[in-house]
Amino acid sequence: MSALAGITVLDLSTHLSGPYCTMLLGDLGADVIKVERPGGDEARTMPPFVDGRSAPFDVWNRNKRSIVLDAKKEPETLRALIAQADVLVENMRPGTLDRMGMGWDALHAWHPRLILASISGFGQTGPWAGHGGFDLMTQGMAGLMAGNGPAEGEPHRLPIAISDMTAGMHCAIAILAALNARHATGQGQRVEASLFTSALSLGVYEAAHVLALGTRPERLGQAHRGTSPYRAFPAADGWLTVGAAQANFWPRFCAIIGVPDLPADPRFATNADRVANNAALVTIIAGRMAEKPRDHWLTAFAEAGIPAEPVLSYDEALAHPQAEAMQVLATIPGATEGIRATLATPFSLSATPPAVRTPAPRLDEHGAAIRAALPARAAAE
Repeated sequence: MSALAGITVLDLSTHLSGPYCTMLLGDLGADVIKVERPGGDEARTMPPFVDGRSAPFDVWNRNKRSIVLDAKKEPETLRALIAQADVLVENMRPGTLDRMGMGWDALHAWHPRLILASISGFGQTGPWAGHGGFDLMTQGMAGLMAGNGPAEGEPHRLPIAISDMTAGMHCAIAILAALNARHATGQGQRVEASLFTSALSLGVYEAAHVLALGTRPERLGQAHRGTSPYRAFPAADGWLTVGAAQANFWPRFCAIIGVPDLPADPRFATNADRVANNAALVTIIAGRMAEKPRDHWLTAFAEAGIPAEPVLSYDEALAHPQAEAMQVLATIPGATEGIRATLATPFSLSATPPAVRTPAPRLDEHGAAIRAALPARAAAE
């Protein structure tokens, strides 16, 4: 049995934020119907391609059925699909559904159990609501770029679509809460998530700084705002991460790297001292650790119980024994074209486990079957 068996999700979203949300719901067993405009979701054009299919699209659109529908030409068909849905997910510009006559008030009036989930760049209200919101723009607006990268240099975009994916996850969490609330009330509700607020929510240390001090957090590069040493260091043959700030780790760490007297230095005696003098500390540690290979340090730190791990590339991470043990990749059942494996659902449930059941759909692959299941009038539109 799947956790969301019997739940129908109508997915009107495109690109990543909405489809990532509905991917999670599909993994949990919901029947996700992906409604695509003629020509399809633009994510289908994203490289790299395998057998003519977009690999990124295939990763976040598994466990869905596709139907092509022009909402302007087939409004009754769209209404019929909505009438059968428990959840409607969209990431159009705010106001688009209202202009189609399918805003929240109208939908709730004729389908009170429906949950309408909207993902936008900057929210549904406020002076920026009408702005288009791609991941890049919201990373920049939310402070992520200003705070990321070398202490001296240009702002850096996180190379993952962190705003998109976090908004998708937040939306999925809110949908699950709304489904649970519906058990008690019998009523659906409006659910909203935005890339801007989702990106802002990740800056927990930075928000604490602003709220406590009222000043702008400086860009620290690899440094941590409240802990030191806590960063990546280069060994003689590669990089590794080390977290040795705790009082029980610090003396042991210093002894291992050959500076046993360092804890007695007043600049580095406490964690607060080390944070204040982090640059000088990093210079000392980096000089020592560059003298020996990475495996030497990893072995020594492991024996001392000090957290330390290698810095891996994506291909190394996916092939790591721990990744294999945790089954981070899943074979796609029934895949005869495109990629044959994908990222597995990143969480588990013991009684109703999520699963990758079907590959991402071809454009309009299920259109005929979906239409055939609609009331006769809508199906004929």
